[in-house]
Amino acid sequence: MIINLAMKSHLFPQIPLLVVTTTCLFAVTSHAADKPRKAPPAKPASQYAAFDAHPKEFVTVAAEPCDDPKDCDFFRLPYIQHGFIPVRVIFTNDSDTALSLDDARMQFISANNDKIPAATDDDIQRRLFATKSVKGRKVPLPMPLPPITLHDKPVDKQITQDEDDFGFKSTTVNAHSTLAGYLFYDVRQLNDYPLKGAELYVKMVHTLADKDGKQKELFDFNIPFDKWLATQSAAKPSEKPAETSPKP
Repeated sequence: MIINLAMKSHLFPQIPLLVVTTTCLFAVTSHAADKPRKAPPAKPASQYAAFDAHPKEFVTVAAEPCDDPKDCDFFRLPYIQHGFIPVRVIFTNDSDTALSLDDARMQFISANNDKIPAATDDDIQRRLFATKSVKGRKVPLPMPLPPITLHDKPVDKQITQDEDDFGFKSTTVNAHSTLAGYLFYDVRQLNDYPLKGAELYVKMVHTLADKDGKQKELFDFNIPFDKWLATQSAAKPSEKPAETSPKP
């Protein structure tokens, strides 16, 4: 996964959080970590509902969130039910120069201007499988034995397999090509519906270094999630009006 920065924890108000125990949070028998899975093929970024196009730079970036587990049931683990929102970020490079995402930062900016970086594998591990980390906790022993240091358990295989199947396969967006991958944002403690009024902010995208080692930084991208929400509302059928008088 490209953006592996620490983050504060945040919630989907309308999705109840499962009870957390000190051991495993949930049974994962229905999400077997067996063979590779596939997400829908990535389209050019301009074909998504929420995107920001830079015509002079010939680059478009789109963001496709998933707030309903049924719409992204290819994941092995129930990230949404545990306060994460998966966002597929799509880069379409129509220029003649390849782009580098090595230094890119892709932040979820809430309506209240909370800046949330993408979750790391360790962030997801702690949320889904334990209430607290045991990293670096020293257990004293009778003298003269030295203390034993306990460390975090390894990241669950299902998390790393989801990253392999659905994350970014590369940090290079070749010329005249599209590259996409899923990132996960911890929105557990946001007070309102997290996508409303929020945006994905992408910065520090560069062209690949030329023969002289020079790079050009692209302008920042701002992709409002309200554009995606508007299409979701329009796609839902209107509800049948309730009957106001009893049947004869």
